[in-house]
Amino acid sequence: MSQQNDRGAVMRIHILGICGTFMASIAVIAKELGYEVSGSDEAIFPPMSTMLAEHGIKIYPTEECALQHLTLDCVIVGNAKGRGDKNVEYLLNSNLPYYSGPEWLAKAVLRERSVITVSGTHGKTTTTSMIAWILDFAGLEPGFLVGGVPRNFGLSGRIGKKPYFVIEGDEYDTAFFDKRSKFIHYYTKVGVINNIEFDHADIFDNIAAIQKTFQHFIRTIPSGGLIIAKGHERTIKETLAMGCWTPVQEFGADDSRWQALLLKEDGSEFSVYDNRQKVAEIAWELVGLHNVNNALAAIAAANYAGVAPAVSAQALSAFHSVKRRLEIKGTINGVTVYDDFAHHPTEIKTTINGLRRKVGKARIITIIEFVSNSMKKGCHNDTLVEAFDEADLIFCRQPEWDVLSLFQSKQRDIVVAPNVDGLLASIANTLKPTDHVLVMSNKGFEGIYDKLLKLASEV
Repeated sequence: MSQQNDRGAVMRIHILGICGTFMASIAVIAKELGYEVSGSDEAIFPPMSTMLAEHGIKIYPTEECALQHLTLDCVIVGNAKGRGDKNVEYLLNSNLPYYSGPEWLAKAVLRERSVITVSGTHGKTTTTSMIAWILDFAGLEPGFLVGGVPRNFGLSGRIGKKPYFVIEGDEYDTAFFDKRSKFIHYYTKVGVINNIEFDHADIFDNIAAIQKTFQHFIRTIPSGGLIIAKGHERTIKETLAMGCWTPVQEFGADDSRWQALLLKEDGSEFSVYDNRQKVAEIAWELVGLHNVNNALAAIAAANYAGVAPAVSAQALSAFHSVKRRLEIKGTINGVTVYDDFAHHPTEIKTTINGLRRKVGKARIITIIEFVSNSMKKGCHNDTLVEAFDEADLIFCRQPEWDVLSLFQSKQRDIVVAPNVDGLLASIANTLKPTDHVLVMSNKGFEGIYDKLLKLASEV
């Protein structure tokens, strides 16, 4: 059913920064609600650009001001857009109604839902996808918004049926005109906190500032709801100690309510325990202890929604991870190429660790570009090199800072090249069958994956 304005016409929404993972999901949900949706962006690459095209959503490049050519009912502004942007300046001067993505979603959808919000520095996208899939598997048909494309669904957001809506809760700021964290807006009933570490150095000064915004998130969760938190995490315990009015269930530690016993070292098979009683076994395609913990959080959240752990285990045994989370892009001549979104030292370390447990002694070649704001500021230099301990070879596109000196100072070899062609030329000299090539970036990396597969065909 279409949404109509007071003139009887279909309401038109334009989204600034539409190819961001969050805003692309907003676009899909708005289209499903019956709005006519368009958007503009300068960073247009898969998987979000592909998903938007599949939904018939037109994307305008931002070299020109798209807004001046469109008749609109409102504009949704992504948090990457700020003053000085041509579309933003036109928007403010034209007096068009505008909202942030979280504000619009809260008003249009979330206010009437029982919202499960997944937060944390790492693991949000995967855990959100797991919970949505479990509830869907159990027949609840939840709405969801994920900062990626879950392969079980093939899209990053949908309205779904009441009462449940599962959303990835980002601590990043909301918009240029609203500097609160996104997850403050969501009317959360169940809040998952996977971890709290320092990140987003462009908007947070230190870990205390991040803990403060998580405390604000905790204050929005009702006493009749639930907080699901990773056990034995100092930063989480400190944040909860600032004030908590909601029951808490912990997962992942020796004394947590929700625990796992690994049946295979790589985490591809494990048993699930609730209050030390075995309740399920899972055998799935994912690897890594971090994903085992993500599963425990998902099972706990689903349990609150009335889904038994045994049913959750059946769902997770059929779970396919999110695109760009250790996603296999192809195997040619025994060389396997993976795409992963990791860009923070903890994510890099856990991703490599999970792959190492999977491939044993086979060579792992890592290729990375450091493009996050925190990396550019050097905020993770004290832990970055050690994150690659289990990698055999490291290749890096030259960032805006001296990465070579950092690695050399810790006696670790790294090959640095100014561009993708330079990286490929260096890798060609060492690539051999049985190698596992892990590409890590939170950007598009110029489609290096297909070029690597072509290179593998020549090995």
